[in-house]
Amino acid sequence: MPDQETPTRRSDATKAAILEAARARFAADGYAKATIRAIAADAGIDPSMVMRYFGSKDGLFAAAAQIDLDLPDLSAADPNTMGELLIRRFLSIWEEGDNTVLLILLRSSITDEAVATRFREIFADQVLPAVLRFGTPADAPRRAGLIVTQLLGLALCRYILRLPPVVSLTPRQIVTDIAPILQTYLTSGDRAELFDEAAAIVLDVSGELNRRLADRATAAEGE
Repeated sequence: MPDQETPTRRSDATKAAILEAARARFAADGYAKATIRAIAADAGIDPSMVMRYFGSKDGLFAAAAQIDLDLPDLSAADPNTMGELLIRRFLSIWEEGDNTVLLILLRSSITDEAVATRFREIFADQVLPAVLRFGTPADAPRRAGLIVTQLLGLALCRYILRLPPVVSLTPRQIVTDIAPILQTYLTSGDRAELFDEAAAIVLDVSGELNRRLADRATAAEGE
């Protein structure tokens, strides 16, 4: 058994070294400029080993850009705290752990279609399902899209562009300022439904009043 396990461990270690080097190279150079040869050199292996394990640059990027956002289950949360839960999870991902993959995606998504595609996959596979757990399913894509615009804008200004006023914000200030906005996006579909229901009631009442007024006018003419 030990003789069988040793090659497996060696293979796992090689893959891990390649992925670590790939993430660093993609983060520094972007997807388009990073090369298999440079990544292999960073990992201290022959380029053929990268191709052996990952097949292509696209395959390597897909593996290196894997990330689990582990978003909270909004269906089980207090409806009044959902925005706060999301922004706290955002801060946890970016500031309490390894955010290399997110930096790669955010820096390169504008110029590299492969990176933009990966972003869209994360949105479809992780963000949208999280929002679908609360509110009207038909309205979930709009609400999820608005949430992403807020969070990606914050990430871009705080971690990539490093705008001083945004960088200087404390996590507590970010939660205080951003949580209500996310809460609005999450619940906007429900409010729209309530508005539509209220409007329908007003129209029904208005129609009934008009009918009664018409009946009275007809009765008055008959007298």
